Amino acid sequence: MWFMIAVLSAVVFGATGFLMKVSQMAKGSLQHLLFGLYLTGALGFYVNSLFEGNMILNDWSLWLAGLLIGLGSAGGNLLFMKVLEYGPASLSSPLMNMYVVLIVLVSTWYYKEPLSLMELIAITFIFISIVLISVRKEPITIKEKKWYLLIVCVILLFAVRNGGLKVTEEMGMANTQILFLSYLLSCIWFGWTAWKAKESTESIRVGLKWGAIAGLFSYGGLQLYAFALAIGKANVVIPIFATNSLVMVFGSILLYKERLNQLQKVALFFLLLGLIFIRA
Repeated sequence: MWFMIAVLSAVVFGATGFLMKVSQMAKGSLQHLLFGLYLTGALGFYVNSLFEGNMILNDWSLWLAGLLIGLGSAGGNLLFMKVLEYGPASLSSPLMNMYVVLIVLVSTWYYKEPLSLMELIAITFIFISIVLISVRKEPITIKEKKWYLLIVCVILLFAVRNGGLKVTEEMGMANTQILFLSYLLSCIWFGWTAWKAKESTESIRVGLKWGAIAGLFSYGGLQLYAFALAIGKANVVIPIFATNSLVMVFGSILLYKERLNQLQKVALFFLLLGLIFIRA
C-alpha cells in the first residue's frame, strides 16, 4: 500500500511544478504565483487538521518544525534560482538532487531502516533517472565562486524540506500541522513580496489563478507523502517522491508538444527499472 501512495504522492505533487510552468508560459507573476500556491496549500492543511481533530498550535516545537521545513521549501527554491544565475542548470540541477542520497543515508544508518539489495539497486536506478531528467545541454562554466556555497546550501535546504517530515514523524509530531505552519509562514513571506512587486494586472491575475490551483496539488501531494512516510520506509519513499519532476516533463510533452530528448528517454527507462526492482 505504501508503494502506491508514494507513487501517487509524486504524481500529484509533480502536477504542482507543471502548473507553475503553465503560469510561466502565460507570463504570470512569479511572486503572486507563489503567494497563491502557499495560500491554498495552507488552507488545505488547515482543513485537513480540523478533520483530524488536532489543530492545536500552542506547542513551540510545532512552530519550530514548521519554520524549518518552510525555510527548506521556500528558501531552497529561492536559493536555487540564485544558483542558476551563477552556474549552468546542466550542473546545478543534478547536484541539487544529491539531497536524495543524503536522506537515504540518514534513514538507513541513523534510523536503522533495512535496505535490501533489490531496493538499493532500485534506488540507484531512480536516482540516475532524477539526475538525467534535469540535465541540460549547455556550456559548463561557473561564473562566481559563491556558486559552490550556494549549491551546498540548496542541497541541505531540500534535505530539510523532504527529510524533515521523516524526523518529525519519528518524534511523534503531527505532520499535517507542521505542513500547515510551514505553508502559512511561506504564504506570509510571499504575500509581502507579492505586495511589493510591480506587475501588470493581467500578470497578477494569471499568477494568482495558477498558483491557487497548484497549491491544491501541492497540499495533496505532500499529504500523501507524509502518509507514505508514516507507513513505509523513508529511504525508499523519498527517492520515489523525488521523481515528481518527471510529471512536468510529460505534461509539457502533452500540452506544449515538446519532445523527449535522448537523455529523458534514458531517464524514463531507469525510472521504470527502479519501480520494477522495488516491487520485485
